[in-house]
Amino acid sequence: MAIIQFHKYQGTGNDFVMIDNCDNAFDKDDLDLVSKLCDRRFGIGADGVILIEPAEDVDFNMIYFNPDGSQSLCGNGSRCAVMFAKHLGLIQNETTFRAIDGIHEAKISGDQVSLLMHDVLDFEQIGDDFLIDTGSPHYLKYVTSTDDIDPLEEGRKVRYSERFAAEGVNVNFLEQINDGALKIRTYERGVEGETYSCGTGCTAAALSLGLKSSVNEVALKAIGGDLRVSFTKDGETFRNIYLIGPAKKVFAGEFGI
Repeated sequence: MAIIQFHKYQGTGNDFVMIDNCDNAFDKDDLDLVSKLCDRRFGIGADGVILIEPAEDVDFNMIYFNPDGSQSLCGNGSRCAVMFAKHLGLIQNETTFRAIDGIHEAKISGDQVSLLMHDVLDFEQIGDDFLIDTGSPHYLKYVTSTDDIDPLEEGRKVRYSERFAAEGVNVNFLEQINDGALKIRTYERGVEGETYSCGTGCTAAALSLGLKSSVNEVALKAIGGDLRVSFTKDGETFRNIYLIGPAKKVFAGEFGI
């Protein structure tokens, strides 16, 4: 039996199986294994699997898999990857690393990781809703109360609609608490269910509030905890976008395959 050494990290309840793949021993084509690791009954249990790999031009490469084996940018996963890279001794408190959408920068302060996201140059308004891509596409829907909606039922209506069924879309339900704060619930593609938090979703949600008002920092309350997003708005373009929040190790172990 082969043994996989893993670490479990979470960022506001968004949890990940982290694997040091600097020896390239993990088979990235084995998507069944990815799904098995994420399985909460027969595996370790996670919203995704993250591999840390060596790189020549940056501190490390981050490879992120959803439970269904698809790949995308994961904001909370990126923040956890930064904290894991520090644990591995690859970085100190500042880093430059590569994700699926390109190079990112991040800083660590205590248990908080500030992740610099890519500029967002465009968006689409669909009635009162927004479609914003922050490394992953997000459909943002403002509701009166996030407690009164069923994110599975309502999220699937959008995710599997004619427009989005093929490639999928994340669906975020937003309740405005005050001028600079939102409650958020997320239906996440790839997971195909509700997650306790979503970093790229919180980023997109903050930018949508920036489109509706003059704020440049938004507090977000997800089921799993609180995040902040700060940004600079230039017309309808967003730059200097930072996703800020905790990233913590939960436990480490071995998994037999």
